[in-house]
Amino acid sequence: MVAAAGLLLCGFLAAHLLGNLLMFAGGGAFNAYAEALEHNPLLPLAEIGLVALFVLHIILSVRATVINRAARPEGYRVYRGKGARTPGSRTMALTGTLILVFIVVHVATFKFDLGGLKGPDLYGHVLGWFANPWYAAFYVLAVGGVGLHLSHGAQSAIQTFGVSHPRYTPLLKTAGLGFAFLIFLGFASLPVYFGFVQKRQACCTGGAHS
Repeated sequence: MVAAAGLLLCGFLAAHLLGNLLMFAGGGAFNAYAEALEHNPLLPLAEIGLVALFVLHIILSVRATVINRAARPEGYRVYRGKGARTPGSRTMALTGTLILVFIVVHVATFKFDLGGLKGPDLYGHVLGWFANPWYAAFYVLAVGGVGLHLSHGAQSAIQTFGVSHPRYTPLLKTAGLGFAFLIFLGFASLPVYFGFVQKRQACCTGGAHS
């Protein structure tokens, strides 16, 4: 169940990223995409399903961790398989907590306008938040946590369903790492470009004109 919910959330992340990347196409394209979503009658059901997936994934992950620790209250004295452990697998709880905080802040700022930076449209609203260097830096940090979480979670979820083969397992791990990196790179490119690069270009252009 944890793996199934995780894979469905991976699908959501990929779709969400593709929509967000429309920001590079300009305000018209991004606002048209956002308006189409907003007027979709299935949107409330999709949002409820997404929240249910997040909650299910969190609850079952915590439950699995508690059960595992109860089964072995004392840790191993010697780890003979440390080579199989990765930064992603060792920090799943930490990155999961960071992602949860990010989701709360993300929804509060972009959906409910916490902070009062409501722009003339969604494109302007997003630009307003990315213009805040603290928020932009937090966004990059958070999606870095998402990427690190996925670096272990994506390939682990596939193996949970029994997909394991000496020849194909390394390919699946590589694909999982590639997916995690692309998700991080795609989401991080938004605050980096619109929050830092574009602002610097505007400042330099303004200085040159003056």
